[in-house]
Amino acid sequence: MSNRGRAGLIVLAVAVVAVAFIALRPSDSNDKADDPADKAADTTATEPGAGQTDTAKEPTATAESAPPPPQEITLRDGTPEGGIKRIEVKKGEEVRIQVRTNETTADEIHLHGYDIEKETKSGAPANFRFKANIEGIFEIESHTAEDAGKEPLIARLVVEPS
Repeated sequence: MSNRGRAGLIVLAVAVVAVAFIALRPSDSNDKADDPADKAADTTATEPGAGQTDTAKEPTATAESAPPPPQEITLRDGTPEGGIKRIEVKKGEEVRIQVRTNETTADEIHLHGYDIEKETKSGAPANFRFKANIEGIFEIESHTAEDAGKEPLIARLVVEPS
């Protein structure tokens, strides 16, 4: 084989290796799923499955385009209406919680584990919005109820594996 033929084969082999590397390299989207600073949700395209035709390649709904409705908790005299609420989500999902109170004084609502505190005022709810990146069961408490000697627990957030 001539030198020119060998050079052509080497160029072809390098091109094949480069294309294979680009096509098979791991995606770094999983790294961002556990980053609490990353508030944006990933957009994925619809892939045809076995026996399906490729008729549409529209992205599925994302947390940005269709955020989940907030889980609403209403406190009456420091006690949650309907009892202690259980909020269940999968790890990586966006969590939205809104706590309203009929109190005329401010209340501090604390989500343990994530260590997030929000203040409610009469007519102004406490709004929580974050990515569930820690698995487990986390208590949500009213600090005002606790200070008044009442049961402070108003909800439990359950984050299950995705």
